Amino acid sequence: MKIPNHIAIILDGNGRWAKSKGMPRNYGHSKGSKNVEIICEEAYKMGVQYLTVYAFSTENWRRSKDEIEALMSLLRAYMKKSLKIAKKNNMKIQIIGDKTGLAKDLQESIQVLEDKTKENTGLKFQIALNYGSRDEIMRAVNQFIYDRDTGIIEKQNMSEEILASYLDTKGIPEPDLLIRTSGEMRLSNFLLWQLAYTEFYFTDIHWPDFDKQELIQAIEQYNNRERRYGGIEEEL
Repeated sequence: MKIPNHIAIILDGNGRWAKSKGMPRNYGHSKGSKNVEIICEEAYKMGVQYLTVYAFSTENWRRSKDEIEALMSLLRAYMKKSLKIAKKNNMKIQIIGDKTGLAKDLQESIQVLEDKTKENTGLKFQIALNYGSRDEIMRAVNQFIYDRDTGIIEKQNMSEEILASYLDTKGIPEPDLLIRTSGEMRLSNFLLWQLAYTEFYFTDIHWPDFDKQELIQAIEQYNNRERRYGGIEEEL
């Protein structure tokens, strides 16, 4: 079985999972956070080199004030915990998204986390925080225009390669497989550029219940696909 080099996951269903158990939504987010750690470890053991998760979108700011505050508290705790996890598992962590939209202390924690794990050679783990793909593309285009107009780069037209070099995911290979949990079948503004040739896997399982067996099932289905690029088959 061929293991995808890069898997992206939309972590959906934390709130619904908690509701089904008669618990508050924040309980689901907490359980979902713990499950991320488990899946990171299992994915790397299987041979996955890159894992990107959608943790907090630009649209998530529309949620209730209480839920946002709880999510931010959870993120603060997770940033600190991630340092220990990364050290234990030799994991490199990178945050993608508009970091300037986050609280200053969170930005500082992110900087510390990225700096202290950048030389690690294990799983490359990307967390999308305050991320929206349309926002990412707009930021990339505006930065390119600024760099060109101010002479930072030479006068040139935009190309696919240039745009990719301005995205948050610069230097990260495009995902081979996207997994979305909890039954939803849409991208929700996640990695729109990067997922152009990615295989999709949707499951009704809520994220806190997504386990190793579900991961294996997703990869098995990925292996059963006939991947085509312009009509040319690619063997998995």
